Amino acid sequence: MARMGGSRHLKSLAAPEFWPILRKEYKWTVKPSPGPHPLERCLPLLILVRDIFKYAKTGKEARRLIGEGRFKVDGRVVRNYKFPVGLMDVIEITGVNEFYRILPTPIKVLWPHKIPKEEAGLKPCQIINKTTVKGGHIQLNLHDGRNVLVKVADPRNPVEDIYETLGTVLISLRENTIVNYIPLKEGVIAIVYGGRNVGRVGKIVEIIPSALKRRKYIVTLEDNAGRRFQTSLEYVFPIGIDKPVITLYEGAW
Repeated sequence: MARMGGSRHLKSLAAPEFWPILRKEYKWTVKPSPGPHPLERCLPLLILVRDIFKYAKTGKEARRLIGEGRFKVDGRVVRNYKFPVGLMDVIEITGVNEFYRILPTPIKVLWPHKIPKEEAGLKPCQIINKTTVKGGHIQLNLHDGRNVLVKVADPRNPVEDIYETLGTVLISLRENTIVNYIPLKEGVIAIVYGGRNVGRVGKIVEIIPSALKRRKYIVTLEDNAGRRFQTSLEYVFPIGIDKPVITLYEGAW
C-alpha cells in the first residue's frame, strides 16, 4: 500500500537557505512540525537552541534542554523540539531572564533580536483574513494561526469593526486581546518580511494599485535616510504609526 501524506524527514540541502546549518556535513536536518508558520518562514526550535543561541553542541543536548521546559514561545512552554518558531514570535529563556523576538533581517531573513522584558508580553500580528461568525461578531484570523473575536453590539451597524486585512493588531499574549491597531496605509511604518528587500524598514509613501490581486500591489517605502525602495504588498508588515511599537535591530529605524 502506498504511503499517504508528506515525508517526516528533511534533507539539509532542501532546507530554507537562511537556516544556519552545516549542509555538506550532515545529510538530514530537523523538519518543523505542522504549526503556526510554514516551512519557508520558520526556524525549528532545536536549530534556534543549538545553532543560534548556542546553548547546546549537539541535537541530543538541545532536545534535552527543550524537553526540560527551558524555552517558552509566546509565553507558553514548548517541549516539542520541532516546533516552528516564526515571524514576530517571542522566545523566553527561563532562568536567565532573556527575551527575544523573531524579526525579518537583511541577509539572515529571520533572526532573534533581544527585547526588554516589558515588551515580551506584546506581539504584533498581521490580519490575514476576517470572517463573520454567529451573532454577527467578527473573527480576525492572524498570521500566526491565532484567532481573535471582535464583539459587535449591532450586527447591522458593526461600528466596532475597524479592522482591515493586512493591517496589524498588537496582541496582549496573556489575555489574547487587542491592545492597538495599525492599518496598512500610506504614512505608517512597516517592515518587509519577504523578497529582496527583506528586513528593511520604512514609511509607506505610496501604494500602487494594479489589475492583479490586492496582495500583489506595489508599495513604495522610504527609510530614515530618505532612500526609497519598492516591494509587493504581500511582504509589508505595519509596525507603527509615528514610531515602531516593537524594538528593532540596530540601524533598522
